[in-house]
Amino acid sequence: MTTGATLPSTSTSPTARALWTRTRGITLALVLLLAGAVTLAVLQSDARHGALDPRSADPYGSRALAELLADRGVSTRVVTTLAEARAAAGPGTTLLVATPDLLTERQQRDLHTSITGSGGRTLLVAPTAWSVETLAPGVTADPANSRASALSPDCALPAARRAGTAETGGIRYTTRHLDADSCYPSARLATLLRIPDTTGDGDTVVLGAPDILYNDRLDEQGNASLALQLLGSRSHLVWYLPSLSDTAATDPADEKSFLDLLPSGWLWGTLQLFVAAALAALWRARRFGPLVPEQLPVAIRASETAEGRARLYRKADARDRAADALRSTTRTRLAPLLGIPVTRAHTPESLLPALSDHLHGDGQSLHALLFGPPPADDTALIALADHLDALEREVRRP
Repeated sequence: MTTGATLPSTSTSPTARALWTRTRGITLALVLLLAGAVTLAVLQSDARHGALDPRSADPYGSRALAELLADRGVSTRVVTTLAEARAAAGPGTTLLVATPDLLTERQQRDLHTSITGSGGRTLLVAPTAWSVETLAPGVTADPANSRASALSPDCALPAARRAGTAETGGIRYTTRHLDADSCYPSARLATLLRIPDTTGDGDTVVLGAPDILYNDRLDEQGNASLALQLLGSRSHLVWYLPSLSDTAATDPADEKSFLDLLPSGWLWGTLQLFVAAALAALWRARRFGPLVPEQLPVAIRASETAEGRARLYRKADARDRAADALRSTTRTRLAPLLGIPVTRAHTPESLLPALSDHLHGDGQSLHALLFGPPPADDTALIALADHLDALEREVRRP
C-alpha cells in the first residue's frame, strides 16, 4: 500500500434501493388504503343523496314536487326536529314524515299525541311495523312487500281515482278501521291507507313506497297527480326529515353506552384475551436483576467472535457502526507505534501529522481513510477494511 492511496468516495445519503426497502411497507399500506377508498367510492356512487329532501334536485330528492306545490299556492317548510314537527301540526297543515322508522318509541308516541285531533293531515312515508302501529294505531304492516310497483287504485278515494295507476307498490298494510280507504292493493293488501281522525277533521295517510315523491319518478304513471293531491289538500306543508341526532325527545333511561350495546360474550371474550396477553407478557418478559458471572463451558476463538459480530452488523445493515469499529481499533493500535498517547489517537490533529511524517504521505487521503464518512455498501466496507489493514502493516514495517 502506498501512503497516497485513497478510498473510493462514499456518500452518506441513502440510495434509492435503501429508501425503497425502508418505505415499501408504508407505501404498500397507503396504496391499499387508497384502493379501498376508491372501491368504496365506486360502490357508493349510486347512493341516494338527499333522499326525500324537498330542497334536493338529485334523482331521489323531492324538489320538483315542492316546486309544483308552490305553483299551486302550497308553501313547503322543512323541519328536522320533533319539537318543530309537533308545533307545526294544525288544521291547515299537512305534516309529511319522511322516514318514520328513525323515530324512537317515545318520539313516535309524542308525535302521535300531537297529530291526534289536530285537524290536519299526516302522511307517513313507508313506515314498517316498527313505527306504523304507534303512529297509526290499528294499522299493521305485512312482512312481505308488494311484488309490483305500479298498481291500480281500486278504491273510492277521490285522489286515487283521479290519479289512476301509480307507483305505490312497497310495504303492504292491513287495518281494523272500517271507515279507512284501502287503495292500490297488492294481493288484497293495501299499499296506501287513509284513516280519518274520529276526533276531528284530520286524517292520516300511510304510503307504502316513496317513489311518487322522487324527482325521477314524478313523471311516471299517475305519480305526480297522486302526490299533489295528497300533499296539496292544505295550504301549508311541513316536511319532517327525522334525524338520529335529534335527541330532544329521547328518554334518558333509554340511552345506552357503547359497552351496553355489546353482547356479554364479547365482554367476557375480551377479558380472557387481556388475561392471556398479561400471562404471555409475564412469561416472555425480561428478568431484571444483577448479572451472574459464570465460566464459559468452552473457549471461543477471537476469529469466531469477530465473525459473529460481523454477521450481527450485516443483519442490522449497520455498515456505519462496523466502519467506526474498524477505524477506532486501527487508530488505537497505530497510536503507540507513532508515539502518541492512546487517549489522543482519535483526534485527527494529533494522529494525522504523526502518521504523515512517519509515512511521508498525503494527510488528506489518510484523513478520509481513518476519519471519513461511512461506506455506502458492503463492497466499500470490505475495501475500507483492506486499506486499514494495509496501512497498519506499512506502519509496522521496519
